[in-house]
Amino acid sequence: MENTRRVATVSQINNYIKALLEQVSVIQNVWIKGEISNFKLHSSGHIYLTLKDSNSVLKAVMFRGAASKLNFKPKDGMMVLALGRIAVYEAGGQYQLYIEAMEQEGTGDLYAQFEELKKKLGDEGLFDEAHKKCIPKFPSCIGIATSPTGAAIRDMINVIKRRCPMVKIIIYPCLVQGDGASKTIVEAIEYFNSKKLVDVIIIGRGGGSIEDLWAFNEETTARAAYNSEIPVISAVGHETDFTISDFVSDLRAPTPSAAAELAVPDILELKNQIDTSCARMAALLKQKIDAPKKQLELLSAKTSKSNIEKYLLDLEQDIDRMSENLAKAFTNKIDLEQKRFEKEAGKLSALSPLSVFERGYCSLSKDDKIVADVKDVEKGDTVTLRLKGGELDCEVTERRISDEI
Repeated sequence: MENTRRVATVSQINNYIKALLEQVSVIQNVWIKGEISNFKLHSSGHIYLTLKDSNSVLKAVMFRGAASKLNFKPKDGMMVLALGRIAVYEAGGQYQLYIEAMEQEGTGDLYAQFEELKKKLGDEGLFDEAHKKCIPKFPSCIGIATSPTGAAIRDMINVIKRRCPMVKIIIYPCLVQGDGASKTIVEAIEYFNSKKLVDVIIIGRGGGSIEDLWAFNEETTARAAYNSEIPVISAVGHETDFTISDFVSDLRAPTPSAAAELAVPDILELKNQIDTSCARMAALLKQKIDAPKKQLELLSAKTSKSNIEKYLLDLEQDIDRMSENLAKAFTNKIDLEQKRFEKEAGKLSALSPLSVFERGYCSLSKDDKIVADVKDVEKGDTVTLRLKGGELDCEVTERRISDEI
């Protein structure tokens, strides 16, 4: 006898699971306690969020009608009690809580930690404007501490190169969320300060939930930014995201792209300013020339033609001499500043750890940390080889220590 095969569509399976859940009365009218995360108020008026505790998360939605009856404004980190039912969202193939009512229970643990540290550091004076360092107007090198693979670093590089292509960029790869993220950010800040390679440091990442951004709310990160001798720009999240690092840093940018705009000047704007200044100088020079000409016109009736011609000739020579001197002084000033800039840029380029890549050297890292000693690598480890043009992921097949050769 032939085997029979039961075939069902995806929609049929989701419909079946949905029907099963709707028969379980205990989850059809239940109060659930949790901390709000990933909160989003849609333009339609619907609310989308995640409820979480220390072990699990539950996706939830509150439609416009129910949301309009709330007597408080939900936000990330808030502890709430939500009344609703568990059902399947068929199109997405996932179960979620459909919230019908919600009450504020209290403040979530992370939000409470955020407010506690904010008050502590604020009381110590770490947020005071008097401690803020000025961002240099014409930096020659920018240090960026962020993930080397995220969208934030691509945005910042694009903006910097568009606005001021001669500025150098040094990237210190960091973890930007999860365990150990704060440690790598602190290491980046300390590295830039110890090497004195950059004029400005940008620390940042794209937006996210309070959990995603927590590395920038750690006390160690905040104190490293505050203690930095080099000015620090905090570029964490999007317009409405604030972290402790934003309050401590010398300048807060609403987005990584905005941080890049604040860090470097726009050479096109500078050119326009120079053109405007030159036009003003020309206008002033013309006024200086026109004034004595008018005087000559008034005196022409009382002065012989020969004397006027001699006076005009002398005046023209004086004007020519003044024009030449002005042009030479302006040109010499530009040449002097250009040579000084090139000299300083050459020094920075020679000190840059990236310049050795041009000569065929490379750097080795393991678990996002630079490998300085062969003893730090074991056979079978996976390491990243960074050289000109990109990176290679390699596996160590053998380790040879110099003493053994």
